[in-house]
Amino acid sequence: MTSKFSGFPRECLAFYRDLAKNNAKQWFEQHRNEYEENVMVPARQFVTAMGEALSRRSPGIHADPRTDKSIFRIYRDVRFSRDKRPFKTNLALWFWEGRGPRMECSGYYFHLEPKTLMLGAGIYMFPKHMVKEYRDSVVHRTYGPGLDRAVKKVLEKGPYGLGGAFFKKVPRGYPADHANAEYLLYNGLWAGIEMPVPKELFSPELVPFCRRHYGNMAPVHEWLLNLTGRVS
Repeated sequence: MTSKFSGFPRECLAFYRDLAKNNAKQWFEQHRNEYEENVMVPARQFVTAMGEALSRRSPGIHADPRTDKSIFRIYRDVRFSRDKRPFKTNLALWFWEGRGPRMECSGYYFHLEPKTLMLGAGIYMFPKHMVKEYRDSVVHRTYGPGLDRAVKKVLEKGPYGLGGAFFKKVPRGYPADHANAEYLLYNGLWAGIEMPVPKELFSPELVPFCRRHYGNMAPVHEWLLNLTGRVS
């Protein structure tokens, strides 16, 4: 990007508030210039700046300021949904690390809505080919304790939560009384934090602000990065 990130404008949040009330193609086309100027331009700048900051700890991080790379598209996939509203009412960004397809890698997530900001680290849902390796790692004599230590490090550093729990019972073939049995209930694994929109959103300080939170959640990401490295 030719210009540095200076913060998201308040008009970015206003755009998403208005979009939620007018979620239709005609309205969006009439306000496409506002979307480009107030959302996409600062989003591209932020992706570039955030990628540089994250690369200091994670040299392999991918921060690609293009749609369908680090910037999720605004269009919803309504083919199999009863909800036919065409547009997402949030900004979603993804910084991934690893050699596989971006959504099969672990990484750092940024999710902005008019009233809230959510930051996360990890994998939202394991691809099918990764599930067995994950479960085997959970009960492995070396990798398993490493996972538990990583989770505890994250939870000790702040008001972070752990997400991805899905199953009610330990999968067949794995010991229900294992010390790490609770992690066998997960079909994805990620740490996250949700908060009211911080004042840093509107300034260059958003980059170090997110970097601190991502750094606190990094142990979960780094454990998963080793997992994806073994699978790929």
